[in-house]
Parts: sequence; structure tokens; C-alpha cells
Amino acid sequence: MAKTQTFTCSACGASHTRWSGRCDGCGEWNTIIQERPLSAGPAKKSLGGKRGQSIVLTELSTEESPPPRTLCGVEELDRVLGGGLVPASALLVGGDPGIGKSTLLLQAAARFARKGVKTIYVSGEEASAQVRMRARRLGLEESPVQLAAETNLRDILTTLEAEKPGLAIIDSIQTMWADNVDSTPGSVSQVRAAAHELTTFAKRHGVSIIMVGHVTKDGQIAGPRVVEHMVDTVLYFEGERGHQFRILRAVKNRFGPADEIGVFEMTGKGLAQVTNPSALFLSERGTPSPGSAVFAGIEGTRPVLVELQALVAPSPHSQPRRTVVGWDSGRLAMILAVLEARCGIPFAGLDVYLNVAGGLKISEPAADLAVAAALLSAREDTALPADTVVFGEISLSGALRPAPQTENRLKEAQKLGFTAAIAPAGGKTGTVAGLTLTRPSDLVGFVGETFGAG
Repeated sequence: MAKTQTFTCSACGASHTRWSGRCDGCGEWNTIIQERPLSAGPAKKSLGGKRGQSIVLTELSTEESPPPRTLCGVEELDRVLGGGLVPASALLVGGDPGIGKSTLLLQAAARFARKGVKTIYVSGEEASAQVRMRARRLGLEESPVQLAAETNLRDILTTLEAEKPGLAIIDSIQTMWADNVDSTPGSVSQVRAAAHELTTFAKRHGVSIIMVGHVTKDGQIAGPRVVEHMVDTVLYFEGERGHQFRILRAVKNRFGPADEIGVFEMTGKGLAQVTNPSALFLSERGTPSPGSAVFAGIEGTRPVLVELQALVAPSPHSQPRRTVVGWDSGRLAMILAVLEARCGIPFAGLDVYLNVAGGLKISEPAADLAVAAALLSAREDTALPADTVVFGEISLSGALRPAPQTENRLKEAQKLGFTAAIAPAGGKTGTVAGLTLTRPSDLVGFVGETFGAG
């Protein structure tokens, strides 16, 4: 039987059955290279007559002690990591250019180094003098962090093997160049090869490696998605450039909970951790105005209160605009359709704008009811009470579904001075002193009780 040959585009990663000059996936020329797949079939025949070693198998019930962790002292970062840095782990940190990834990791490197962890910071984008300049601005120039400015992956791995650090930071993975891969730095093949070599090195030598990754226009880490599968933890650093809030979000963590967040504030001396994000997100909230609603959400393991802002205005266009910042645009369209179909409240001919204050991105379905409240408040030009929080999921039938961890949401609201809450009926809810709870069963009842219509 003839051997199957595999050809892959080094620019986009698309697979081809034969070589051609131009990639059908991305349209680039002379980027298709041949890859040699792993041998298949019986070991003695396919691997040159050599038999492999038997793998040691263990029982599923085998007990192992949890991995040791090293705390850096920044509670928000330690929380996102799941309780500290795990030895021999590989982490990938992604974010927009200029959002503060290098600043965050330089501060983390200084903290770990002061804890006695030998730390090496390798920059492929800046010279060592530029990194030192940032360290002086942040007041970290006395930290025992070793610096290097290099992009050759072979030289970096040789240095790490000789120095034997506890933590190595690679800034960034897109600038690394593996001399055994015939493509330019930043290509799919180079990023994949560099991530594989660094992850393998971390496991073999017990070194924790943090890799920085750039993101594309749609917010995904540039390069093949297989890189996110290779590493143990994937963190996204989010925020608006014109806003001081920054969110470090875990989307994958083999050693801790995913979807955990850490909140930071960008200051003149670097990133400062925010221990009470709810108070920070609501700090700029002034006098209640139409189109504003406070949502009590859950991010990771803690409740977070955030303001949702809506604007509804007559549209001069034949097709009204639907603009969303910080929430799912498809879910907004669903809420508008349910309001029109189940409550008889049309939004035809009206532009709708929705914004999550503070630069936070919300993906929780429990925000449905707060979004509906903000939309109706803007449409009816009626402000909601300033001391009320809203949360709950809306189904296509117009019914309201209870949100998980209702009691934790209510306790956080009560702690910040809120005296009333609107949440769906059903589910387990304990009484919270000083908080009046309204529990509508469906969207029609919510509209009637809150806005006097239905």
C-alpha cells in the first residue's frame, strides 16, 4: 500500500493531499510544506524492527498528593492560577497589543524572584535595556530577575537547561524561531513547533514556563488552536485601552477552576490588584438614569456586580442598528425577539445600543433579565431604582429561569448597599437581611411589575 503524504500550509495550517504552489485556504504562495506523519501499524514492522517499552499502567483509584504551589503574593494572580504556580507547568497568556501583558508578567516575575524562585525573563520583542527601563518605572529594578533578549529557540532552551530556573517567561511565542522548521517566525508551523518544544522542556526539566501570545482581530490567540491544547493553562488579559480596568481571565486550567478572573487597575506605577471588583465597577455610577441596570453576576468563584447600559433611539436607517460591547450580540437579538413576541413590545425602527460598563465581558445567561430591564428602561425613558439589582435567565417561551448561586449574588449586593433585588422564582434562595426580593415567574409579570405594562 502506498504511503499517504500530508502537506500543510505554514501560514494558516490548512491540510492538502498534494503539494501546490498556492494554498486554497489562505491564498498564500509557496507556503505548503510536506509533513512526515507518525508511523502506523505494528511496532516491529513500522518502527524499523524495534519494539517499544511497555507503559506503566495505574489504577483509576490511585491516590496522589496535589502538586505543590508557589504563591507570588498578588492575590488576584494567585486566584486565577488556581492557588499559585505549579512546577513543570506551561502557561499561555494572550491579549491585545499594549493591554499590559508584559507589565503584568514583569511584575509577576519580580514577585516570584523575591520569593526565592529563580526567574528568567526572555524578550523577543524588546532589548534588555527596554525591559530594564520598564522595571525602573515600576520600581522593580532591584528584583533578582535575569534578563535575555533572544529569539533563537535552540539557544534559549540550551540556556534554560544550563541555568535550571524555576520560572521562565517567553515574551512572545510569535517571535520565537526554531531552526528546524522551514518557515518564517510567527507562522503557524513556527508557533506550533516553539510551543511544543517549550512545553516538552517544562515537563522534562521541572521548569514552569509562561508564554505570551498575541491575539487576532476576533480575540483569539494567533496561531494554531493546538497550542492552547498543549499548555496546562490559558489566560486572557482583557480590557479597553482607554479604560483603567484590566481583567485576567482563565479559560483553561488543569490545576484549578476555569472562568476565574482577576481584576487589576492600570496606574502610573503598573498594575494594581483590585480586591473588591464590584465596588470598582460601580464606582463611576452616578444618579440613576434611563437605560441603566445593575447585574449581579458570578465570575469564577466570586460574585461581581456590574452596570449594564442601554440606549434605544429612533433609527434614520431602513435597517436599525444593534451594537453590543461586552456581551453576545446574538443573545441580544434573542432578548429583543422574546420581548416583542411574548410581551408585545416592539423594537422595530429603533437603534439599540448595549454596553457593559468597566470593560468587563459577560457570557453568563443570568444577565438576560438585567439586559431586558436596561432595554425597557431606555425604551420607556424610566429609570430603575438605584438600590435594585437584577439577574435571571430568559427562555424563548418568556419564562424566567433561576440563576445558580443566587444567595451569593444577593449577599454581595447587600454588602454594597443594595436593598432590593429582582430574580426569577424557583431555585434555592436563603433570606438575606435588609434585602427585599421580588420573584416574577415570567417575563410578562416582570414587565408588568417593574414598568406597569405587559
